[in-house]
Amino acid sequence: MFTKARNIETAFGHIRIFTLTIISGSILFCCYALYKSYQIVSAAHQKVYILAGGKVLEASASERSENIPVEARDHIASFHKLFFTLDPDDKVIEENLSKALYLADQSAKKQYDNLKESGYFAAVISGNISQQIRIDSVQFSTADYPYPFRCVAVQRIIRPSSIVSRTLVTTGFVRNVSRSDNNPHGFLIEKWTTLENKDISIERR
Repeated sequence: MFTKARNIETAFGHIRIFTLTIISGSILFCCYALYKSYQIVSAAHQKVYILAGGKVLEASASERSENIPVEARDHIASFHKLFFTLDPDDKVIEENLSKALYLADQSAKKQYDNLKESGYFAAVISGNISQQIRIDSVQFSTADYPYPFRCVAVQRIIRPSSIVSRTLVTTGFVRNVSRSDNNPHGFLIEKWTTLENKDISIERR
């Protein structure tokens, strides 16, 4: 009888150990599953999906400070391309320059007004002239704020009789502003100045 009691007690002990093992394992598994789920959700929140041209593209979210040099250089390049890309069409000129002026302060508006008053845009239209720009480099520093920059580019002025290439060197500063549809990078160019703009070659057509 005592032997049976000991056997029953031993059996209950084994069942108790087995049960505790199962419960502990279940708790550990649940904790692991919750941890992995949290990791997956966090990773998913860092991804942004963009629909472009009928294709879904994945972009990763990151801190703005990590992307300031890249975004600022693109902002500066975009501004120069919009400001200096002209065709003999008043609607194209107006559209490009209106977009460009959202990206800079009054210093750009002042240069635009000077060109307009001098009849430059009218000459582009009447002379069937196209103007293109190639950005060679954008030097940008985050050591100071507002951020100073220097843009080096080449202009191509395409006339019916010739193609003129001109150097273009500009400087200015960039400061942070709110992002918008008109200013997706959230920067504003300030104190924009042209340091150099002279002919380097003329190609007859």
